[in-house]
Amino acid sequence: MARPNKRTTLREVAEATGLSTAAVSYALRGKHVSKETEERVRRAAAELGYEADPIARALASGRTSTVGVLAGDLQDLWQQQLMAAIGRELLAGDRYALILDAGGDPERELALAKQLRDQRVDGLLVSPVDPSAEGWSKIADAVPVVSIGDALSRARTAGEVLFDNRAGIDAVLDYLRGLGHRRITVLTPTGPSTPDRPADVYVREAADRLGIEAEVLPCPQELDAATAMARRVLANSPDGRRPAGALAPPTAVFCFSDSIAYGVYAAAAEASLTVGRDLSVVGFDDHPVSRVLTPPLTTVDWGLAEIAKEAARLAVAAIEGRRVRRKRILCAPRLSERGSAAEPGRG
Repeated sequence: MARPNKRTTLREVAEATGLSTAAVSYALRGKHVSKETEERVRRAAAELGYEADPIARALASGRTSTVGVLAGDLQDLWQQQLMAAIGRELLAGDRYALILDAGGDPERELALAKQLRDQRVDGLLVSPVDPSAEGWSKIADAVPVVSIGDALSRARTAGEVLFDNRAGIDAVLDYLRGLGHRRITVLTPTGPSTPDRPADVYVREAADRLGIEAEVLPCPQELDAATAMARRVLANSPDGRRPAGALAPPTAVFCFSDSIAYGVYAAAAEASLTVGRDLSVVGFDDHPVSRVLTPPLTTVDWGLAEIAKEAARLAVAAIEGRRVRRKRILCAPRLSERGSAAEPGRG
C-alpha cells in the first residue's frame, strides 16, 4: 500500500538553505532578514513543496489568521454584500473571515460572539443587533472587537465604523416633507426586544422637529415577510376601501434597509399602487438591485467599499497591536434621488 506523501518540514528547508529553522521562519514571514535571504528561502520552500502547518503556526504565534465576522441578519442583501467585501479585504492581508449570521436575534448574536471568542479568532467584527447588550463588555475584553453601524455602548472596542444615522434620517425625512408628505411609515428591522436602537429614536426626534406623523414599525428583512408586513401597512390604501375607524394610510414608506423596500414594492404591486405616483418609497443602503427596479429606488448610500476597508484595517491594526490615529470612523450619508419618491397624489 502506498504511503501518504510526507509533509515537508521547516527543518528540511533550513538544511537546504544552510540556515537555522528560526532564520527560515523569519524569512517566510518577511521579518528580520535581508530581501535576498527572504527570496532564497521562499524559492527553496517552493521547490521542496513546503507549506506552513497552520496548527503549528497558530500555537507558535498565538494567532489563527482567522477573524470572526458576525452579521446582524444575512436576510438583508446589503449586509450580504458588506460581509463579502470585508472577507475580501481580510483575505488581501492573508487573513480569513469566519462569517456567522445572528439572524436578527440578540440572544443568538451574543451566543455566536462567545463561540467565536472561544474558538480563538484573532479579532471580531460585528454589525450588532443589540449594541447596548451587557455581554459585549466581556467579549471585547477577551478579543479585539470592531463595531460596524452602531457603537457598543457598554464595551471598550478596538475600533468603530459608525453610520451617521441622525444625518441620514434627517436627510430622508426632510426630503419627504419637502415633497409634501406628512404621514410616513418607517419600517425598521429592529425587533421588540431592542426598541431603543439609536436610529429608531432619531426618527421620533426628527418627526417632532418637522411636525410630521412618523409611525415606526418592526419589519423582517426577508422578502416574503417584508411583503406581508407592507401588505398590512398598505391594506387601507387610498381607494375608498378603508374599514370604518381605520387610520389613514401613509403617503410614504421609509425603509431602514433596501431589502425591506423590495417588499413594499411587491405589496404595492399587489394593491395596484404605482410606486413613485400613488406611494413614495425610500430605502437606506443603496443595494445595487435598487438601481434596476421600476422605478429605481431613492435611497441612502453609505459607501460600502470604504466601510469594509476601514473595518478590516481597524481589526488588523488591533490584532497586530499597532496604534491607529482614528479608532472611530463616522460614515456620512449621501441621498441618491431616483424615481420612487414624489409629491403625494401626483398621479
